[in-house]
Amino acid sequence: MQFFPNAKINIGLNITEKRSDGYHNLETIFYPIGLKDELFVDKSERITKNKTDYVLQEFGVEVTNNPERNLVIKALRLLQEDFDIQQVDIHLRKNIPLGAGLGGGSSDAAHMLIALNDLFDLKLTVNELERYAVKIGADCPFFIKNTPVFATGIGNIFQPIDLNLSGYYFVLIKSDVHVTTADAYSSIVPKKAEISLIETIKQPVSAWPDLIFNDFEPVVFKKHPIIYEVKSTLYKMGAEFAIMSGSGSSVYGLFKELPESLKMFDKYFVFVDSF
Repeated sequence: MQFFPNAKINIGLNITEKRSDGYHNLETIFYPIGLKDELFVDKSERITKNKTDYVLQEFGVEVTNNPERNLVIKALRLLQEDFDIQQVDIHLRKNIPLGAGLGGGSSDAAHMLIALNDLFDLKLTVNELERYAVKIGADCPFFIKNTPVFATGIGNIFQPIDLNLSGYYFVLIKSDVHVTTADAYSSIVPKKAEISLIETIKQPVSAWPDLIFNDFEPVVFKKHPIIYEVKSTLYKMGAEFAIMSGSGSSVYGLFKELPESLKMFDKYFVFVDSF
């Protein structure tokens, strides 16, 4: 069975308060994009010869040298706690860059849950798949339904929204900077947004720069000015809206007309698409 786990972007990100458990409550918009990994999962009898219950072959962007730390395998192990799932052959090609705030690993894990549910006829409902997914990561359940949502809590409480960006070109740039989530949170001072994203997202995209923000940007831009330069350049190129996704380090811009040249970003990861 073949799947194409897609990335997501954050449209705005407000860190609203620190919780007693050490996590932070937030609000953001998750929106799926066309940048995709490739996941192939099938039953396999040959694996018994290797005395293991899976073979994972990874290509493209390096994930980890320890397969058990890969979120795809974490998804497998999670379902194995409740179901008899053995002998699977997994091929994963990583196209979504790491440390970019795009949720690539979470998407791989969510699609792995979907794949195993289909392959072994587990008869799990969408809601049940989401409950398994949240055990892997806060944003992982988003990729089960894969439609735009307003996310609150720690990024695990979803409210469907009617948001359509068709007609816009999408330009994503990731520099060679890697931003860890811990670093991004290190200097954050939580605060309630004056106007919730669920309201500001209703405004025209051209109004978003004055209304929608990512609370991680000041922290990340101070440590990594190159990321700020990417955002600034996207605006100079004509973006109606540009912002860092998640905790970084990718920045994207929405354009009514596709920029003529992106040569200045030749040394970076670049993804261009239209909605």
